Amino acid sequence: MIRSAILAIAASAMSLSVASAGSVNFYQLPPNAYPHDVAPAADGAVWYSGQRLGVLGRFDPKTGKAEHIPLGPGSAPHGVIVGPDGAPWLTDGGHNAIVRVDPKTYVVRLFPLPKEFPAANLNTAVFDKRGILWFTGQSGVYGRVNPAIGKVEAWQAPKGYGPYGITVTPTGQVWYASLASDFIAQIDPATGASAVVEPPKRGAGPRRIWSDSKGILWVSLWNAGGLGRYDPAAKSWTVYPMPVSRTGTYAVYVDDKDRVWATDWQANAIQRFDPRTEKFDTFPSDKPRANVRQLLGRPGETWGGESGTDRLVVVRD
Repeated sequence: MIRSAILAIAASAMSLSVASAGSVNFYQLPPNAYPHDVAPAADGAVWYSGQRLGVLGRFDPKTGKAEHIPLGPGSAPHGVIVGPDGAPWLTDGGHNAIVRVDPKTYVVRLFPLPKEFPAANLNTAVFDKRGILWFTGQSGVYGRVNPAIGKVEAWQAPKGYGPYGITVTPTGQVWYASLASDFIAQIDPATGASAVVEPPKRGAGPRRIWSDSKGILWVSLWNAGGLGRYDPAAKSWTVYPMPVSRTGTYAVYVDDKDRVWATDWQANAIQRFDPRTEKFDTFPSDKPRANVRQLLGRPGETWGGESGTDRLVVVRD
């Protein structure tokens, strides 16, 4: 356990309205915060992974205050989510461990990967319906943590390098996307084996993945520049290209209304897609090279980290 000091810094906010589709707010963070992933907290704050500084960030939109919680020497956090226990959990490539931070005391606990899996380049995590955390590592690893007993298991991914985004469906299925190896896969929780599904087009580059309320999978196609919709029951793909861009779809997130959000790096924007109308709404950044790497939200709010500008962004509607 590592008891962490806190660095409190005031942050400023500015807003930009985008027609009647919603409002966009930007919140400046401390220099070099480099917010990679974000996770809204139950108390209204937002956690973010400060990859370059090796910190967990906590931002309060009401006060504009940002706190940095050091995760220990060598830390390089990538993903952050909020667990069933209300605590932020991170994938930390520097520690080669899953990290839990107590939301009240800020005590840090590490769950190291098995020694057979060094330098996993940990990426993204998700909790299943049983309270088990599943994770990916770009070096060709995926695995799980049982927080109740502290057990960590890992497996080699099919085709090697590439596991990236990961999601859980309403029925408890665990799926992940492999960017470099160009597939999505379902994990068998009994054996740890992966059942590979090829992308809609060879070389599409599935990067992140998210389930909607019906178990339909939405995938950001980094190389193809669009959203892939995969129906596991029908075993069929549908692809929706970005409005203009033909590459660079990074993040994907499905909100409580089953609208699909994506980050569009070529357009320097966040895109919102309504599957019912098959229409996009575009929310551009007001600064170049925003580079929003991940999206997550709560009802009425979709949050992202502008890693290129050291800001958080939220679309409220």
